[in-house]
Amino acid sequence: MTRAPLAADPARSRGRLHPEDNRAERGPRDAFQRDRDRIIHSIPFRRLRHKTQVFVAPDGDHYRVRLTHSLEVAQIARTMARALGINEDLTEALALAHDIGHPPFSHAGEDVLQAAMAPAGGFDHNARTIRLLTRLETPYPGFAGLNLSWETLEGLAKHNGPVAHPPWALAEADALWPLELASWPGLEAQVAAIADDIAYDNHDIDDGLRAGLFTRDELLGVPLVRRAWEGVRARHPDAGEARLVPELVRELIGRMVNDVLDETRRAIGESGAQSIEAVRAAGYALAGFSKGMAAEEQALKAFLHARMYDAPSVQAVRAEAQRMLAALFETYRADPLLLPAEWRPRDEDDAVRAIGDFIAGMTDRYAIRQYRDLIGPVDLPEGF
Repeated sequence: MTRAPLAADPARSRGRLHPEDNRAERGPRDAFQRDRDRIIHSIPFRRLRHKTQVFVAPDGDHYRVRLTHSLEVAQIARTMARALGINEDLTEALALAHDIGHPPFSHAGEDVLQAAMAPAGGFDHNARTIRLLTRLETPYPGFAGLNLSWETLEGLAKHNGPVAHPPWALAEADALWPLELASWPGLEAQVAAIADDIAYDNHDIDDGLRAGLFTRDELLGVPLVRRAWEGVRARHPDAGEARLVPELVRELIGRMVNDVLDETRRAIGESGAQSIEAVRAAGYALAGFSKGMAAEEQALKAFLHARMYDAPSVQAVRAEAQRMLAALFETYRADPLLLPAEWRPRDEDDAVRAIGDFIAGMTDRYAIRQYRDLIGPVDLPEGF
């Protein structure tokens, strides 16, 4: 396939922090394909199967978790990358790894760790993604981390845009190997970021309806959804609602993807960018929704926040999850010898970050098990 001039080229990669020997015997893969494969084969990626997306991971086989969400983001991102002629493998690697730094219980867990680790600089899941991939995950004998290419680390660090005030974990990685945090990333990272929005907006519709947190009629109060539903209904007038809801989700994803492709092509042309360096220096994202779709997507997000993310039944579980994680942190803080040997801090100054790293790596069910073993019974509400 012919790539666009703005596509990342693995043959022109800035390389890896740690030089590696010739790995041709491990297959004909380029730098970004190796990065994608290293992410997929990593332990932190496997742990995503038991980490919360919206609902606590142990509850409900049909709901999304961080792993299934990441796979869905990768599918959408790769489709858009192919249509735009940018590097599919780099885009896929970024999509697969974008949530790898999440702690148990998702944003509820992040809030707990941010508060508990405040004396040591706090916690940020995106910065921890970089910390995991450059330092904590150690499957190779010659270096710490996965030794990913510069472009992959840059894209993960900045997929939501420039970072003016990097959290300590990101600043630490940037000091070791500068990631140009003040600029925008390449198009592959921008596409992965907007694919994340498209995936969770639409798949949360599916999960929210399945969970009974809102009805179809309530959802149709969102203009974008109502128009898509009318189109689906017109094409399949005799189908039942159970068959039409998945079609609605597909319709919405398609509309959003097509909007991003049209808007991104328009923005690239208007910017006059002819190189990746020009994309980084543009001063704004070139990949994204049109103004009209952005407003409609925000209306959908507002509905999901009100009816799903902030629903009392979901918040009740979050509150109990936060109580558990806060108690776990304090228990390890009081007696660091309760930590596995490889996680015990070297000194008092290191203790908060060591405990935070250990807890952040837990899955939902492992955190629950540790709480039961060290503290007592868990009182998770029924439902979510």
